[in-house]
Amino acid sequence: MSRRGDELQNKGARGKRRAAAERADAPAPKGSGPGKGAPPPRWRVWLKRLFIWGGALAALALVFLGFAVGFAASSLPDYATLKATQPGQTILVRARDGRELVEIGPSFGEWLTYEDIPENMTNAMIAVEDKRFRSHLGVDPVRLTGALIEGLTGSRERLGGTSTITQQLARNLFLNNNRSLDRKAREAVLAMALEWKFSKEQILELYLNKVYFGGGAYGIDSASRKFFSHPATELNVGEAAIIAGLVKAPSSYSPTADVEAAVGRAKVVLGLMREQSYITADQAQVDVSAVQLKQDAGQNSVRYFTDWVLPQLDIILPETYEPIEVWTTLDIGMQRAATAAIEANTPKGAQGALVSLDRDGAILAMVGGTDYVASNYNRATAALRQPGSAWKLFVYLAALEAGYVPEDKVVDTPVTIDGWSPRNSNGRNVGETDLRTAFAYSINTVAAQLGNEVGFGTVASMARRFGVNSKIDTFPSMVLGSSEMRVIEMTQAFAGIAAKGVPVEPYGITKVTGASGEVLYKREAQRQSPAVPDHVVKGITDLLQAAVQTGTGKAADIGRPVAGKTGTTSSNKDGWFIGFSSGVTTGVWMGRDDAKAVAGLQGGRAPAQAFAAYMRYAVKDRPVEQFDVTLELPEWQLEPDQEALFGEPEDYYYIDEQGNMVQPGTQAPDGERDPDAPPAASRDFLEEATGGSLPQNQRPQRRPAQQPPGQPPQ
Repeated sequence: MSRRGDELQNKGARGKRRAAAERADAPAPKGSGPGKGAPPPRWRVWLKRLFIWGGALAALALVFLGFAVGFAASSLPDYATLKATQPGQTILVRARDGRELVEIGPSFGEWLTYEDIPENMTNAMIAVEDKRFRSHLGVDPVRLTGALIEGLTGSRERLGGTSTITQQLARNLFLNNNRSLDRKAREAVLAMALEWKFSKEQILELYLNKVYFGGGAYGIDSASRKFFSHPATELNVGEAAIIAGLVKAPSSYSPTADVEAAVGRAKVVLGLMREQSYITADQAQVDVSAVQLKQDAGQNSVRYFTDWVLPQLDIILPETYEPIEVWTTLDIGMQRAATAAIEANTPKGAQGALVSLDRDGAILAMVGGTDYVASNYNRATAALRQPGSAWKLFVYLAALEAGYVPEDKVVDTPVTIDGWSPRNSNGRNVGETDLRTAFAYSINTVAAQLGNEVGFGTVASMARRFGVNSKIDTFPSMVLGSSEMRVIEMTQAFAGIAAKGVPVEPYGITKVTGASGEVLYKREAQRQSPAVPDHVVKGITDLLQAAVQTGTGKAADIGRPVAGKTGTTSSNKDGWFIGFSSGVTTGVWMGRDDAKAVAGLQGGRAPAQAFAAYMRYAVKDRPVEQFDVTLELPEWQLEPDQEALFGEPEDYYYIDEQGNMVQPGTQAPDGERDPDAPPAASRDFLEEATGGSLPQNQRPQRRPAQQPPGQPPQ
């Protein structure tokens, strides 16, 4: 029964299939066709689905974007916080007289409200940077498309103008300048968040007060003061166009760097302003003569000084990020004179350096090379060079302290010390001379003998007393300046002589003040004791003055008393002159950075000439000061040690067990000597001790007492 049923069911199914096939093969009825009851094509189905899903995804993306923008807007700081935020610390460096030397870091002018900003300025910025600023929601679809293409293709052809003003503000406030697609997306979200939270006027106010215009200037007021020497409230149309044109490339269109490029860019801005009906055709021109560009009064050599002095702030100040003003010791006029002296006198192909100190160590001028732009290496504070005969200052100081005086006789003769045989620059020896002449004419053999006599370690110790910190070798050749020194420390040592033997410490900062004027640091006067006795200072000053008056430093004469010393190394690789007058001490060095010989370079020529050229200006307003070179020798140099201590030969003193001096015999209660008291020692002992038992011609002879120069023997 069931089998029969299955057969009937199969026959029925086959019949239905045949009927369907016959209907499919039959011709279509008249008037029928696609769309009349037939299913739609497959591509149309997929297109419909794409629109549906695309719309859904777009709606979802918009919802997500809305949440992202809303969250970003709620996370943004308030307007006051954004207004107060500054990108870095500003350091204003002032000269000795308070004038501005240089400003390091970002510069901010006065904050201008939207109402105070000239309309020409806002119109110029909108015209060149974002002509649809008033209508978009933070992102311009046209610009966004360009940014997306740039991010996907890596092309740099669309870099100009891909961001709106709001996007630029978002980037400046919160992001960096990398070109990734991720950064562009975050920039867009933040831009819309800014538009959500703040008005167009607030965004423009933030932007125009914070955008970078080059030269360290942030904001239109800072840029106006830097480039035109007046506040931004006084900007005319042409000046506004120049400033607006800077945003694209501040370094390329800076009016202080390239006036023609700045004016050319400004013409583009004015053309856009005319197209957008902000100005008339008559206004769309830049009259260069009407634009008063600020003259750059700076001098690049000042940067040698600021590069040296500003790192010291890390030591003398607590950590701070507020704007500060640094008051320094640099004299603008002296700095110009020093720069001119080095540029005019340095031999071709060589470099020059100069350091000038006041009597307390204040740096008045510093030049580290012939051109800071070409080379910012500071040869005045960093370069180690052999000082040559300028080093003899320490040799003769040690000799004077050991008992020599300028009139003492010395002998210029060939000498060999531990296998080293120095020779004089002229190859000759003059025989007997005096100490003053030997120093004035820089006789090498005499310096070698003096150094050997007092000890090379003693010479090195003398240099240390006057502030020399560089490594000093104690080989015999050190007396001729074989150890390498810095210009600043050699000048420091000579300044100690000018300061009556009191060592000085070079310094460049007198005080530092904060944004509100409070004093963050003030230098206190340093107290130091003389490094050598007064008669040694007078003696070396005598020698240094003779070197200028009659010796190798004649070219350093400036018409008033000058004391100084030349220095020249082998093959003319280094030339030095260091000296002082009227309280100003100046050191000059010249040579090549590669230490190759410079034809004709001698300390008594170009360096001494540069010294004189600078010092004529440096001391012109100071009174003439005569050097005190009158030696008053101490008692220990005026008479022999044993006679100064023990008196006449007929008296005899001895030391008791407690180390006290006891006169012959015993003493009376009133302290006077008792003539009837027994002697302190037997006659035999006294005879032997004083040589009384010897024949007269074999007894010890008294040395004649030395007398001050010019005094008749007594």
